[in-house]
Amino acid sequence: MKIGVLFFGVLKDMVGRSGETVDLPEGARVREVLFYYAREAPRFEAMVPSLAISVNQEYSGADRALRDGDEVGLLPPVSGGSAEGDGENRKEARDEIRDEARGEVKIVRERIDTQAVIGRLKQPADGAAVIFDGVVRDNTRGRRTLYLDYEAYESMALKQMDSLALEARARFEVRGVSIVHRLGRLEIGETSVLIVVGAAHRGAAFEACRWIIDTLKKTVPIWKKEYFADGAVWADGEAFPEEIRSPGATAGKQPAS
Repeated sequence: MKIGVLFFGVLKDMVGRSGETVDLPEGARVREVLFYYAREAPRFEAMVPSLAISVNQEYSGADRALRDGDEVGLLPPVSGGSAEGDGENRKEARDEIRDEARGEVKIVRERIDTQAVIGRLKQPADGAAVIFDGVVRDNTRGRRTLYLDYEAYESMALKQMDSLALEARARFEVRGVSIVHRLGRLEIGETSVLIVVGAAHRGAAFEACRWIIDTLKKTVPIWKKEYFADGAVWADGEAFPEEIRSPGATAGKQPAS
């Protein structure tokens, strides 16, 4: 059976392509995809414990059985950077999920209009609008940054972002949430991600906004490449939560015979 495989971030550079189709026997499981690339690229096996795996744009364990035509995403840690503060995507990917009364979820390639997003979300009943504006800074660990380049597994990223907005509204009882993330080349001082939370009370709005950005940086498949005067590197991403990465943690090793 034919299985589509997608690579992102540092994995794309490692294997030299963004995606391909592989032939696997009927009944193969996700771990067989990991075995395949561990044999082909020696450095791949060392990365397996940090990877997350998706099947048809949903996070998946390594034991999941595959079917002909499935799409497997091999996902390195996403673009959060360290805790100290530091492709070719499916053509049918939507670029926006919007409900004007409750907010909007978007992936864009143009400059983010912060005031316009805030204006669309705010309602007369709101007592607070809390904003997180993620901005491209001019340095990373003492190295001067020239610009950044973001890429994403767009269709999956949009679904994950929409789920975050829905969960935040329910968990923190806030009225509205907007999440907008930009892809492509970003210059110093430009907004990479904007989160706006509208609520009756400031406490819930602050808590929801913090939870959204912290969770987004660990779970949404978006990657950041940093360009410096002396080269470029994919940013070290925050580790996936244990419940996402643990199913594949030992999947790159062949079982003993």
